[in-house]
Amino acid sequence: MSTLHITGGARLSGEVRISGAKNAATKELVAALLTDEPVTLTNVPDIGDTAVTIDMLRALGALVERRGDAVTVTASGMTSPEVTEAFSRKNRIPILLFGPLLSRFREARIPALGGCNIGARPVDFHLAALRSMGADIVCANGMYEARIPEGKRLKGTVIDLPFPSVGATENIMLAAVLAKGITTIQNAAIEPEILDLAKLLQSMGAIISLDVNRSWVIEGVDVLHGASHRVIPDRIEAASFAAAAALIGSDVRIRDAEQGDMLSFLNALRRVGVRFEIEADGIRVFRAETIKPTTLETDVHPGFMTDWQQPFVMLLTQANGVSIVHETVYENRFGYTEALNNMGANITVHQKCLGEKACRYKHRNEPHSAVIVGPTPLHAAVIDIPDLRAGFSYLIAALIADGTSVISGIEHIERGYENIIEKLKGLGAKIEKGE
Repeated sequence: MSTLHITGGARLSGEVRISGAKNAATKELVAALLTDEPVTLTNVPDIGDTAVTIDMLRALGALVERRGDAVTVTASGMTSPEVTEAFSRKNRIPILLFGPLLSRFREARIPALGGCNIGARPVDFHLAALRSMGADIVCANGMYEARIPEGKRLKGTVIDLPFPSVGATENIMLAAVLAKGITTIQNAAIEPEILDLAKLLQSMGAIISLDVNRSWVIEGVDVLHGASHRVIPDRIEAASFAAAAALIGSDVRIRDAEQGDMLSFLNALRRVGVRFEIEADGIRVFRAETIKPTTLETDVHPGFMTDWQQPFVMLLTQANGVSIVHETVYENRFGYTEALNNMGANITVHQKCLGEKACRYKHRNEPHSAVIVGPTPLHAAVIDIPDLRAGFSYLIAALIADGTSVISGIEHIERGYENIIEKLKGLGAKIEKGE
């Protein structure tokens, strides 16, 4: 496997364009299976997760053509209701195929899930919702097998999610658009990527609306048609570059960053003393001479996104004082901090809830709160990346560290960030690939 050799100390300047959102593009590729007509998505990032998703669709018999950032899916020739075990644990997309496969074949076989090792992320919410819509689902030999009776369709119902799960909300939406009757998803996720999925589905002929109190209301239709849709920019990538610019930049323009999708992150930046300007086509971030400590809690949208936590913690290692970060979305998201401590950071992880928000992990002995003491100079190290989002925080750490760090496991970064090395080098970072 390749490694990265990163020499710290270089200032970042210039501009970088944000790619399409991984968490929107992969789900919208799946949505294209809901019609026999071609669906064309543009601004699709060329990353590991989209490549795996495209391979998955092709294995099901769909025709997928990619030209530049445009991907066209034609599902009229689909032949199989089974996602093979070859796609087991590569990412979490297979679970979202229940709706399209049940609508097309009245049966589906889905393998075990994958993705980053950041918490349990059980599929109970998904399965309970689909069963309430009429699917019979069992687990056998590491596969989920689902069926609906001959001549039947999934049926609309009211689903009250115990937690506003992004994946469960998407799964229900994909199943409900061709179900019989009205489906209401209460306590649903309303992230920008889900709104983008709803826009695509509406363009395909779905009747779907966001109601009050985090509720989606979906009136099932008999058939969907083809459409063209542009994937929204990746707010996680934008925030990652903003954190890097605040630490080691001089003046960095982040093109295509959407202010409306990043309000909570931008507020947090301003609270710690980072200056930024909103421009017509993006956000301009300046290096902070002094970073102030803060307290922060992750939450579902519109709160502070859990995927923003890692680069922001990296930023707080250089704050003047003690900061506290309380993770309320995933219970095992601070595993990456050990490597940062080995580089000189001062981060202590606690099982107590160190925050004000109601938290699912209270009294559950999960390491989900972090105390960060700064500023601490960092030194170069040999690091193995454990997961996607931790990976970018390691890149930032290496870029501010004294010396040259060697980083392995870069395939995790390439799962979710398009041309990340080229983009950083374009800003002036000293990065070389090795073996």
